Amino acid sequence: MPSTLSKIGITLGDPAGIGPELTAHLVHAFKKDNQYFIYGEPEVFRRALSLLGISASFETIDSPERAKIPGIYVVEVKGKGNLYQPSVQSGRMAVASLARATADALTDLVDGLLTMPINKYWARKAGFSFPGQTEYLARSANTENYAMLMYSERIKVIPLSTHLPLRDAVELVRMERIVKVGKLAHREFERFFGIKPTIGVLGLNPHAGEGGEFGTEEIEEIRPAVEELKEEGIRAEGPLSPDTAFTKPEEYDLFLCMYHDQALIPFKVYAFSEGVNMTIGIPFPRTSPDHGTAYDIAWKGIADPGSALKALELLEIVVNNLKR
Repeated sequence: MPSTLSKIGITLGDPAGIGPELTAHLVHAFKKDNQYFIYGEPEVFRRALSLLGISASFETIDSPERAKIPGIYVVEVKGKGNLYQPSVQSGRMAVASLARATADALTDLVDGLLTMPINKYWARKAGFSFPGQTEYLARSANTENYAMLMYSERIKVIPLSTHLPLRDAVELVRMERIVKVGKLAHREFERFFGIKPTIGVLGLNPHAGEGGEFGTEEIEEIRPAVEELKEEGIRAEGPLSPDTAFTKPEEYDLFLCMYHDQALIPFKVYAFSEGVNMTIGIPFPRTSPDHGTAYDIAWKGIADPGSALKALELLEIVVNNLKR
């Protein structure tokens, strides 16, 4: 087989959610020269294909090592009970599929992962002790230096912290952390995309503190961090006023934001149906659609595959870049 063959891993996510039908939609975008490994219960994937009227052949295997030619493979992860209703069983299935796919990515059996959504409540009920898939992947890779990059063609953002109460997130607005995440973003953009990004660093307070009138974090933490990043040869600008920074998102390759909603609100305004969640800082590329399990519309054949298709497209671009 040619050395350019890519091995793409895809988890079905929570089988009671929209992950299986989104995965079925992806079949039309699969490239004939690649291998696609879908992690989950084969019958769940088969049912999703049938729901959408999609004809696709696949082989059920127990390891990507069994695959010899390009095509679609389901790496079987067995589930029990009614997997099509939100439950401990569906949560357990989602977690087991994620664990198996992560293990294969860490041992280079697949080149990268696209993870479909899991439900945090049912995953927790099934014994999952992490805030989300990002944190699980980082722990599995034994890395503490990671971040969530929200990616679209028009706007890219990285929040300094993710799923924390706002009062806790503010406590993390420290020079050392801003520098650490800024350097990580710079390194990973070079690694994945071959560019040295211009990073817009947001302020925390209204009007970026207005010279200390509305808060001192910009003076004491954020501006010194920007200056240190510049000394490291990184193109960083800021602190930017949060209320105007996103009016021209094309002016920066990405924005480093001080907390979750400061990043995610403008991102979803600009890229709601095409946004991709990408984990940076782990050994392999990982993408995910920018939405949840959407139990209310699952298994009705109406889920919008836009974000999932963009997640696959981005993953394949990055995998190809890393092979060069």
